[in-house]
Amino acid sequence: MNAPSHTLLSVLKRTTSMHHGTKAATATSAPTPGRRREHRPNGSQSPTGKGRGALLFVLLIAQLMVILDITAVNIALPSLAKDLQLTGSNISWTITSYSLIFGSLLLFGGRAADLLGRRRMFLTGLGVFTASSFASAMAGSATALFAARAGQGLGAALLSPAALAIIMTAFQGSQRAKALAAWGAVGGAGAAIGVLVGGLLTEFGDWRMIFYVNLPVAAALVIAALKVVPADTQKPRWRGLDLRGALLATTSLGAIVFAITQGETAGWTSLQTLLFGLGGLAGLSAFAALERRTDAPLLRIERLVDRAVGGGLFLMLAAAGSIFGLFLLSSLYLQNVLGMGPLATGLAFIPLAVAAGIGAHAAGHIVSRHGVRGPLAGAFVVTAGGMTLLAHVGETGSYARDVLPGMLVAGFGLGVAVVSVSIAILTGAREDETGMISGLNSTGHEIGGTIGIAIFSTIAAGTGMLAGPQAASGISHAFIAAAVLASVASLVALVVLPGARHFVAKLRLNPLAMPAH
Repeated sequence: MNAPSHTLLSVLKRTTSMHHGTKAATATSAPTPGRRREHRPNGSQSPTGKGRGALLFVLLIAQLMVILDITAVNIALPSLAKDLQLTGSNISWTITSYSLIFGSLLLFGGRAADLLGRRRMFLTGLGVFTASSFASAMAGSATALFAARAGQGLGAALLSPAALAIIMTAFQGSQRAKALAAWGAVGGAGAAIGVLVGGLLTEFGDWRMIFYVNLPVAAALVIAALKVVPADTQKPRWRGLDLRGALLATTSLGAIVFAITQGETAGWTSLQTLLFGLGGLAGLSAFAALERRTDAPLLRIERLVDRAVGGGLFLMLAAAGSIFGLFLLSSLYLQNVLGMGPLATGLAFIPLAVAAGIGAHAAGHIVSRHGVRGPLAGAFVVTAGGMTLLAHVGETGSYARDVLPGMLVAGFGLGVAVVSVSIAILTGAREDETGMISGLNSTGHEIGGTIGIAIFSTIAAGTGMLAGPQAASGISHAFIAAAVLASVASLVALVVLPGARHFVAKLRLNPLAMPAH
């Protein structure tokens, strides 16, 4: 397929090809029926020449900063947990407090960028993210860190969609395709860069440096953004934001994650677990009912009936949960059980990133010929095999023998799975809702990762130990659970997703869902 034929969705696909590459797809929120959408840039003039290059550089660095603050923290977790005396599954909140807020507010962030102004929301998100980074670095307790990380998630949910929306308005034609390809490359490379940066900063400084380093970078970005990002010419429009829906979805998902992470301690049948778990599910039901009655919903709930969209969303939750879990569990095992340092651990993740990248690249070719059902089922089987290999980790294991083979196998399978799932979801999108559906795809990635970390960290902490040789048993059990999840996802793909002939025919009618090669 020729590169010029690929626009936003094709490159958005590429941003899902690696760990955390899906975050900002929501910036192109779909227009609501019956409402005119403003297509011209928010600024008085679009930048040209060198100004356009500087604009793209600023936006890409901002997005990279958002991505790095997820993956880098994985490497710093053991050091951070020791310093703040985090125990059991509570350690997972260092990541989930960020990804939960980020993922659940992505659709809202995209809508806010459209209605309130792209530069306004970019600068607001950058400011919130920076202030929260400082608060994270200064945190003296677990509660303070979790709250600050949630603030980072809010800033990222405002910043990232606005940055992508600015790209869409400032670049046209082939220049837009190149800009979006660069955006996709940042998403794809973020995982590998993040683990290296996290390893370096933690090894030669301490875990707080991961957050302190954001301050000078953000200050430079603010100064540059005021010069190169086109100013918003329209007044903010507050109607249509659907703040109620965003808050309801966020609190409901937070209640479910809290129930999962505290279930082992409080008891799975305790009043606390049942209250938060069932309350969260009731809240999501209320969110669905609210969205069906809202004139400008964040999500058209009825679209989940589509097999490619609804089935794809479940599979995205499973794939992202597996990816986040793979990073978390591997980092804990390498550092807490094998005693590897942060830098060595960061380097140990490079083969995983390479394997996932190869799988992601192969996925586009496979899906275009065989649809998504067979490749996805096969990808999850491969993932289950990799997780099964990793389940053999023991107290006296080694990286080369017990970790690397499973990393490579699972990484390749998940690379194929994430891209194939995203193609399934985006192919199910109608022309007038591509922004909303691509936002759903991104949200599924972050929320799936949040729930995955909650589940797998709870299982890993079931033995009562997440440090020392005794932690290997719990981590092994968590890898077994990940293998079971991948096996279930494989069966769901076979049962729910449309067949190859039907899907390939639909894909040819909607080539924008295919990734650029």
